[in-house]
Amino acid sequence: MKKIVILSGAGISKESGINTFRDADGMWPKYDPRELASPEALKNNPEKVLEFYNMRRQIMWNADPNAAHLSLKDLEDKYEVIVITQNVDDLHERAGSTNVLHLHGELGKVRSMENPEEIIKVEKGKDINVGDLSADGTQLRPHIVLFGEPVPMISKAIEIVKTADIFIIIGSSLQVYPAAELIDFVPVKSEVYIIDPDLPSVNREGKIYFLKENATVGLPKLVFELLN
Repeated sequence: MKKIVILSGAGISKESGINTFRDADGMWPKYDPRELASPEALKNNPEKVLEFYNMRRQIMWNADPNAAHLSLKDLEDKYEVIVITQNVDDLHERAGSTNVLHLHGELGKVRSMENPEEIIKVEKGKDINVGDLSADGTQLRPHIVLFGEPVPMISKAIEIVKTADIFIIIGSSLQVYPAAELIDFVPVKSEVYIIDPDLPSVNREGKIYFLKENATVGLPKLVFELLN
């Protein structure tokens, strides 16, 4: 069975109503990431950081998987499929994808401030506030890779990409590192597909195909071709 590895970015979730960070109508033009998504912010103003992620968590819970998320599940009928996502929402899982690796963490989970292995799933509709403690007695924090923190799952992602027969990039501008470097580890003999209305510039040998479409249009088309 051939292996398809997916790299998904904010563009796929944008069509479910979850704003991207870098678009003009996204989040970072409205918020300063240093005040809301950095280790320093978490230390100096945990209440504000937790409030921001509570808001984002509610947005995620109110969003539904779209046609792009749902089409990936169909690929599992014929291929081994692994989704590597830069997104922190759970839309891939809710759409039925069974093997998802989150590079930047998960909104629906929190963890100990001291022990990154102590991870807790947040009950739907619940907020996390100052004073909510983990089992080790430390404040719970978002299970998110904040700006300036290492990306612990990148090594695992690289090893997965090295084994891809087909590599599909959806809704990623390939501007966010280290995720943008994953394409460099795809075997030259493998096929690469990039689906995005704003196609990124890519310097790569081998087979590469561009679909200048939104995720909800381009991905179902590609999935149909791969299944038939």
